[in-house]
Amino acid sequence: MPGTFGASALLVLAALLPAADAAAASFVLPPRGTDLVGVPSQMHTTYEDTLLDVARDYGVGYKELEWANPGVDVWIPGDGTPVLLPTRYVLPPGPREGVIINLPEYRLYYFPEPEAGERAKVITYPISIGKMDWDTPVGSHRIIGKTEKPSWYPPESIRRDRAERGEILPRVVPPGPDNPLGDYAMRLNLTSYLIHGTNNPDGVGMRVTSGCIRLFPEHIESLFPQVAIGTSVRIMSEPIKVGWAADTLYAEVHPPLEEESESQLRMRFTTLLREAAQLRGLDIDWARADTIFAAATGVPTAVPLRNLAATAR
Repeated sequence: MPGTFGASALLVLAALLPAADAAAASFVLPPRGTDLVGVPSQMHTTYEDTLLDVARDYGVGYKELEWANPGVDVWIPGDGTPVLLPTRYVLPPGPREGVIINLPEYRLYYFPEPEAGERAKVITYPISIGKMDWDTPVGSHRIIGKTEKPSWYPPESIRRDRAERGEILPRVVPPGPDNPLGDYAMRLNLTSYLIHGTNNPDGVGMRVTSGCIRLFPEHIESLFPQVAIGTSVRIMSEPIKVGWAADTLYAEVHPPLEEESESQLRMRFTTLLREAAQLRGLDIDWARADTIFAAATGVPTAVPLRNLAATAR
């Protein structure tokens, strides 16, 4: 897309560095009417790589990496196997402000207030979310507290659940390598819900938490000092995002969470594409668009369009 991604193409390089340096995937925020940031990218595995290694090394989540590379073996992808890195994103719908978490995408977006003379930007990170029966709550929330080197006070529900599996949790887990919160935690205005780090980075990008939002240690270390107490946090559950870049409409389809039916998802896909296309006097080539829905790779994919006037003849 000429002229659309020049700055983003440079900034996306931050997401392609080894984990120690991959503090953020940061992009200049495009103007309204342009909804994509980032550029497609690729790496080739070595013989000892797993997709878990690739996810950590390149700062992406496990599930999104798996969806983007169907047919690639998770544990033995093989020497020289090309792996598509999901480093292009359709921005979440709604106001571009504060923190936005999209659960089916396993991803957090942060829209910092720009300093005087600076261009607005968006920073995005892969996350883990609540597993079945421990859902992360959707809705509008805010940050009410921040703690460095936090202690973990396991809720009684978690202590009972672990006890049923033969694991006895103490009432307080002090800071250190055994603390599942990692080194930084930000509390939401919801009892027991946090955005925090982890002592188990292999789980980032999966549905494994007890409702909290979990980030790679290097990512929470970068995010923590930027987010002020009082920052808004909008948690949404949107498996489908659509957006424009120049004259191209893109759809980003993620597998739904278990409680969402395929029929509901397909209806949402159809509605979003039709509304976006008709605003520009265009129609969808539905036979070809359905392949995007069926694949559900989580990668923004160009939607085939037709002129609405031509299809009416």
